[in-house]
Amino acid sequence: MFAYWRQGFTVLVLVLAGSVWAPASRAGTEAAPIDTATIEKNRKANEACFACHSAAGIKNPPKADLDLANKLKDSRLEPALFNPADHGVMDCRQCHAGNHYDPYPHAEVGKNETAPCTECHAAKVMRLEPQFNASVHAKNEGLKEKFTCNTCHNAHENIVALRLKDPHKIVAQDNHGCLECHNSDLTFAKFAPDGEKTPGVKRKRPDIDTIHDWLPNTKLHWNAVRCVECHTPEVAAKKMLSHEILDKEKAEKKCVTCHSANSTLKVRLYRHMAKDEQQRLGFTNSVILSNSYVIGATRHPVLDGIVIGLVILTLAGMLAHGAIRIVAALRRKGNKEQAK
Repeated sequence: MFAYWRQGFTVLVLVLAGSVWAPASRAGTEAAPIDTATIEKNRKANEACFACHSAAGIKNPPKADLDLANKLKDSRLEPALFNPADHGVMDCRQCHAGNHYDPYPHAEVGKNETAPCTECHAAKVMRLEPQFNASVHAKNEGLKEKFTCNTCHNAHENIVALRLKDPHKIVAQDNHGCLECHNSDLTFAKFAPDGEKTPGVKRKRPDIDTIHDWLPNTKLHWNAVRCVECHTPEVAAKKMLSHEILDKEKAEKKCVTCHSANSTLKVRLYRHMAKDEQQRLGFTNSVILSNSYVIGATRHPVLDGIVIGLVILTLAGMLAHGAIRIVAALRRKGNKEQAK
């Protein structure tokens, strides 16, 4: 079981690690970035996979007698999603190797022959393993063995934050992994332990909005920040986020941790943007002020509207006053000329 969750846990590293790597060998070592020629070669080879494992392939299978609609309903992927992803530079067969993938259609046992992530990312797994062991997910009875990287992250679609950069895209991607379970009764039931008073009956999923009702606007937070901003330990600058997920008792609940001039988001959600801005402009304030409410610094939308409205009214008043004076002066001049 240990090998099971450990080999899956590696994909989680890709989401927060900050670089794209390709498997070099079966020795479990990190490889150098893939060159452009190899990427093109791999994507050309992947076209054979997408001939079946895509919406177009299912609609028009390579062989007329293939019933792909039912057989591939859980293993369909689109090139438009896979190619930009971190693993999109790889040949599908680098992970989906083995004799069972050679015949078409593939043998059912082939689903269990996916190469373990540790074959390429062993060093990172060893470093992050203690963090996951301290996670609330690992400490929950019977849950540790069920968790793999793919539990929270889609290895076929995820893109590391360093490449995404846009905070809204990062939030949408990373929170999807959390909300996929914590906001779905169906998925939650697959992992939930038995209830305390009813053995054999799965514990009911707590409503995510209700348990976060201390937040002034829960849904706004789901769209603006990641769950891991509050549910992981404090992180130092230039360090990747911890993979220790904190329970509700240990999670951050101080608003000023994020909503202040020294916002922790500088080394979390905005760290890649802040780095770029620091290099270009020499400061990072606009990253925070443009994307997060900072007490005493961020402009309030309503006040912005009022001030802008007053400015417009002032300018309009000045223009009207000037126009009236011009018209009055022209009339006086006209009256004087008539009087002569």
